[in-house]
Amino acid sequence: ASPSGSLSPGSPGPSQNSSPEPTASPTSDAIDHPTGATDVILRLAEGGGFVPMEFSASQAPVFTLYGNGVVVFQQSIVSFPPPDGQGVVRGVPWRTAKLDETQVQELLAFALGPGGLAIARADYRSDMVADAATSTFTVRAGGLDKTVAVYALFEEVQPGPDGPARKAFFQLAQRLRDFDRGGSIASDVYQPERYRGVLIETGGGIGGKPVAWPWPGLKPADFTAGAGDGTSGTTFPHRTMTAQEVAALGLGDVPGGAQGMFLTGPDGKTYSFILRPLLADEKD
Repeated sequence: ASPSGSLSPGSPGPSQNSSPEPTASPTSDAIDHPTGATDVILRLAEGGGFVPMEFSASQAPVFTLYGNGVVVFQQSIVSFPPPDGQGVVRGVPWRTAKLDETQVQELLAFALGPGGLAIARADYRSDMVADAATSTFTVRAGGLDKTVAVYALFEEVQPGPDGPARKAFFQLAQRLRDFDRGGSIASDVYQPERYRGVLIETGGGIGGKPVAWPWPGLKPADFTAGAGDGTSGTTFPHRTMTAQEVAALGLGDVPGGAQGMFLTGPDGKTYSFILRPLLADEKD
């Protein structure tokens, strides 16, 4: 995808730098970071908790900043879109924009300093809350390459030594989750070049009416489960879908993905099918 939105007037257009070799930022006092178009230098992902299986299979990063300044983020929404007449729920598209290096530096400085990531340990648990989501921050900048998993970040903060750290993580998460400030900052719809298709066998009789299997060249066995953390769909049978395969579903333009589809497989079984956009760095 080629984003053209910008977060400030006069910001340069999207970089086409896809060099696999990271390079340092230009000034000596700047926070060094990789600069490639698929290099993740700051990310927030949220997953887990007590949610339906289909929702878990469609979860994806809330915010990603790449080394070339491109950001891809999900806007904060009050309520999820309702299903259409066929029972299909179309996901809200991600948004994308381009930061200049000054903006990248400011965001990284906030994440590492007030956001607490520079001194954070890898894991923050809470025994006082059950069935909550985990917020996972990734940062690869300033000499760091780390992930920080915070369980129940958006639940009531419990007293204890982790209170200040959790407050810092909460401030960072709030900024990234509402990155365009309620839509007041210009951005474009993220147009994915690839999708992940997740196939889950069901017992039938749940959700919308199953439709015929749309891919003569594919079979359910072509969707395979892989190693994953349960928050990105990779623990479910899945495969990367081409644009032609997505078009065969007859859904039209679905940049935000979709769920609520039920297919009758060539083996006669009923499957729930979830479609989720892939980001530039995601392999499948």
